[in-house]
Amino acid sequence: MTTFIGDYTCKADTKGRITLPAAFKRQLSSESEGRFVVKKDIFEKCLILYPLDEWQRQVEILRSKINPYKKEHNRFVREFYKGTAEMVLDNSNRVLVPRRLLDLIGSNNEFALAGQDGKIEIWDNKVYNEIGNQQDDFAMLAEKIMGDTLE
Repeated sequence: MTTFIGDYTCKADTKGRITLPAAFKRQLSSESEGRFVVKKDIFEKCLILYPLDEWQRQVEILRSKINPYKKEHNRFVREFYKGTAEMVLDNSNRVLVPRRLLDLIGSNNEFALAGQDGKIEIWDNKVYNEIGNQQDDFAMLAEKIMGDTLE
């Protein structure tokens, strides 16, 4: 499984193509074959870029929890897949992110790409930098989530 580490600032060209940082390219597993799925995040105002192998893992998790004969589950699946797009890394290490998805995060064409374990978050750069200024909140969250896990 791929683990992405780091965050990088980049700009989209006039066609909406974003260059994948060289460090992320090196961290890609060979199973992804330069193919990705992008979708709007469920909780945050960002996009999630999944290498194809990680996307397939996410779909397997989804399938294991969904009963297609429950209306609520069908509604969730519809929303989960809504707006997804498959992308392929071109010869210049760029991905073409659909404009409709970039508009969902309100970007001005300057982005932060943030490695988050098996996925990459795509943020409007200004928004990403603002959320990073809450160090005390992060310290309290770290204590709450991780504080009691070590024995």
